[in-house]
Amino acid sequence: MTSKVYIALRVPADPLRTFEAFTQEISSWWQPSRLFQITTGGDGRLAFEPGVGGRLFTTLDSGEEFEIGRISIWEPGKRLVFAWRQASFTLEQATEVEVCFEPVGAETRVSIEHRAWDTIPRRHAARHGFPEQATLQRAADWWRASLGAFKQRLAARAES
Repeated sequence: MTSKVYIALRVPADPLRTFEAFTQEISSWWQPSRLFQITTGGDGRLAFEPGVGGRLFTTLDSGEEFEIGRISIWEPGKRLVFAWRQASFTLEQATEVEVCFEPVGAETRVSIEHRAWDTIPRRHAARHGFPEQATLQRAADWWRASLGAFKQRLAARAES
């Protein structure tokens, strides 16, 4: 079994709207992490290209683009899976993120599983020399902050 982070929370929107907000508005809720910067120039402005084979990429202030990963599963309102790599990863190194959108009454349960952290060596800059459990805890904190901001954004829209 691969080493992974799992985070879930409920948001005040139906699964399709939640999926759309997650994929179309990521730059408005994404919370950069100093420990897990996508590039040495920061995280930039994230965006998804819709559909299987589309990219998750970031555009830096300089206008330069960096491809974070490709989408392998695109099921609006249900599931999204994409590769995740930081600029410091080699071409062979990547982790994978799976996002599920499940209806729970009038809300949606969003769950994120960010896996394959064990493929990134402890000495790698993305791990900061942390042992595996510390790396996973910090990655969970990073996702928790972003999902918290995502929930706040959807809640603010639901109130207006």
